[in-house]
Parts: sequence; structure tokens; C-alpha cells
Amino acid sequence: MSPFNLQTCCRPNILALEPYRCARDDYKDDGTNILLDANENAYGPPITSSSSDETTTSLDSGPEINLLTLHRYPDPHQSQLKSLLCNLRNTHVHTPLTLTPANLFVGVGSDEAIDALLRAFCVPGRDSILVCPPTYGMYSVSAQVNDVSLVKVPLLPAPGFGLDVPGILSALSSDGGGDSSSSRIKLVYLCSPGNPTGSLLSKQDLQRILEHPTWNGVVVLDEAYVDFAPEGASLAEWVLEWPNLVVMQTLSKAFGLAGIRLGAAFTSEPIARVLNSLKAPYNVNNLTSVIAEYALGERGLGRMRENRRKLVEQRDRLLAELPKIDGVGRLRGGEASNFLLYEMLNKEGKPDNGVALKVYEKLAETKGVVVRFRGKEHGCEGCLRITVGTDEEVSRLLAALERTLAEVRG
Repeated sequence: MSPFNLQTCCRPNILALEPYRCARDDYKDDGTNILLDANENAYGPPITSSSSDETTTSLDSGPEINLLTLHRYPDPHQSQLKSLLCNLRNTHVHTPLTLTPANLFVGVGSDEAIDALLRAFCVPGRDSILVCPPTYGMYSVSAQVNDVSLVKVPLLPAPGFGLDVPGILSALSSDGGGDSSSSRIKLVYLCSPGNPTGSLLSKQDLQRILEHPTWNGVVVLDEAYVDFAPEGASLAEWVLEWPNLVVMQTLSKAFGLAGIRLGAAFTSEPIARVLNSLKAPYNVNNLTSVIAEYALGERGLGRMRENRRKLVEQRDRLLAELPKIDGVGRLRGGEASNFLLYEMLNKEGKPDNGVALKVYEKLAETKGVVVRFRGKEHGCEGCLRITVGTDEEVSRLLAALERTLAEVRG
């Protein structure tokens, strides 16, 4: 019999790992549910497809995907894709300088960039990252996979959910005893607009962190939802002013392309070279790059912006209608994303995790509406995170939520 023992063979931090979970771990899509849990774009991608023959697929008069070339490896540098991403973010709102493909890393969603930064900058078992809960769960999952510890400085209380800048600066100042060569906190992961908060972080607060006089590390700003924020909110081009700033983005949200798994990290040329050196040689496949390039072209951008307009319209509708439902409490986050964070109240009018959890379960199990329970997150007592859907989906949500709250609260 083999002497193999998983418990002694596998790394302890991996055995202790709690994987990232989503509502669909509990409630699968059976074709009748409306899915307002994962912050996807309910209007879908900015493309339509038609099959011309068995070897090619046409993207609405755009470039053809030649299926007969799939035996060839993709472009390892993705120069055209990077150029289009730069064109999108070169607004010159935050700097007169201009982004180029040399400032970019592209990968399999933002998650690849999150992990690549940890592998590049953190020594396993020694270094740390700083996170500001409530925030995106993959920062901590990736840290544990890489045997990197967490330093937590919670966001300021709702509804603002702003950065506790003095707390962050204090943590960075005490790191390494003020000696920049001894810093153990190598990365600060910030989310703007926040997930699950939906709040946009202050540029001035971010600058105060970047200006820390002794800390030797990298600030990572996750802008997955920034296209739902006011015009000019993205700080992608600001990486040209700060050598230790990384701004991550994705085509999963406003572009409605979660299924192609395409993320980008804008940063200084030296950091971009490091990330591109350690990645797998062909990490972005041909199908992903062709679809992404089409979506970032003139026709694709036009459709993305129209879908975004419709989602913002439905977001405004939810902001107007949700407070009218008996049992819905305060909006606890911001309005800069394609989701909203709302309290569920008990009979005494207080936010209640028990009520919120029951509402979450009943919505999915009896009404076919899947949202996300966030009550266990820091500062989110009694909260559900609701993704903005189509007009029809929002109507169904509002009716189902009103009925469910009445049932749960008696």
C-alpha cells in the first residue's frame, strides 16, 4: 500500500485554505432563476454572433475567429489588445503623460494579476499584504495560497466606507521599524469602487498612502467596477506618476464579458516587465483576445456604453424603489457600481443578519431570485448585495423582495 499521506505531504496553508465562495455554490442556475448575485452585466456582451460555416465564427461584422488556426499559440505579448486598453484609459484627466503597452500586464481575469503580484513581491512565510475589509475575498484567498499573512485595517464605518488613512499609515510606519529595507508589508490591496461597498475611494486618500516616506511596497487599486462610476474616475493613467502604483481592471463587468476571463494591470514599466516575465507564456488565448479586441473597438464600445446607460437607469430605479419596501433599511455603500448594498430590518427596525439570511435563502429557493448575503462582512450587518439587472429582472426582484420580507418578518 502506498505510504502517501495528504495531510503530511500537502502544504499546511493549502490544507487550511477556505476557497472563494459565491451564491451559486448554494443556488445553481436552472434556467428560471434571475442571477443578481455576482455583479455581472445583465445586458450581456457588446457583441452578437452568427455562424457562417463550420470553421469560423463572425462577431457582428467584426473580425472572424478562424477555428482552423487554433493549433497555433496566441500572441504572448498581446500588443494590439494592450494598445486598445491604453486608448480607452488615456483620458489625460490625471496626468499629461500617455500610457503605452509597456505599462500593461494582461491575464486571466484580475485574479491572475492579484496572484502574480503576490508571487512577485512577497516571500512565502515571511511577508504580508494589507487589506481593508469589507473587500474582495480573493485578496485573502490568494495570500493564503502563497503563504502570505494579512494585515487588516478596516474601512471607515458605513455609509462612507472610506479609507482609514491614519490607520493604514500607522501600519506601514510600524512595518520594519521604519526601515524601508525591512518592510514586510509588500502590497496594499484597495478596491474602488469597493466590493461589496460600491463606494469610490478618494484620490487624495490614495495619494497620502503613496506618499508614505519610509514604506517600500506597492499599492494595488482594483477598479473592476470603475466604468459604472462618474466619468474620469479611473486612475489607470496615474500609474505614470507613481512608480509603485498598480491599477487593475477587467472586461467582466461593464463590458459584460465575464466568460472570456480577461483582466489588465496598468503600472510602471519596471513592474509591468516583472509581471510579464513571470506569467505563463501564452496566458491569454486567441478566442479571448479576438473578442476583447472587438469589444474595445468603436462598435463594441458603443454597445458597452449603451448597456451601461441602461444599467445605470435600473440602478437609479432601485435606489428610488427599494426604500419604499417595508423592511428594507439604509443603503450602506455607495452608488458607483452595478450593485447596491442594503440593510434588511427586523420588526424593531434594526438591521438583522437572521432576517437577511432568511430573505436571501427564500428569494432563491421560492422566488428564483439569487442575490448575495453579505452580513458577515465587516460593517455590513444585515446586508444583502443586489446586482442591478434588466428592467424585467428588477421588476421581479422588487416584487419578490416585498413578498419575502413580509413572510420573514411576519
